[in-house]
Amino acid sequence: MKKKRLLTIEETPTALVQRQLNGYNCRNIMSFLETYADDVEIYTFPDQLLYKGKDELRKNYSKKFEDTPNLHCELLGRMVQGNIVIDKERVQVNNDIIEAIVIYHIENNKIKKVYFVR
Repeated sequence: MKKKRLLTIEETPTALVQRQLNGYNCRNIMSFLETYADDVEIYTFPDQLLYKGKDELRKNYSKKFEDTPNLHCELLGRMVQGNIVIDKERVQVNNDIIEAIVIYHIENNKIKKVYFVR
């Protein structure tokens, strides 16, 4: 009897960040959160800690997903260097358009740190 070999697909930092963006744009909190480390840290660049932990991330984004039916992030550009992904984003929040650079630091196939540059 032949053994079945399972193919494993390595998740790249680019694919992980894209999955996170897809979850965000679908306003699917479970899909969005799955890409983050349990002890994720969210910063305003360069070093102002906004909050830490997936539970805080869930609180912040669950409300945003529920309250903003037209929430959408357009990816304007992406750079990748090793485990760092840098996105240029344009986000629609109700009638406002926000442009930002977001730096994602990946560790152990999860988003560990996020830096918002505005």
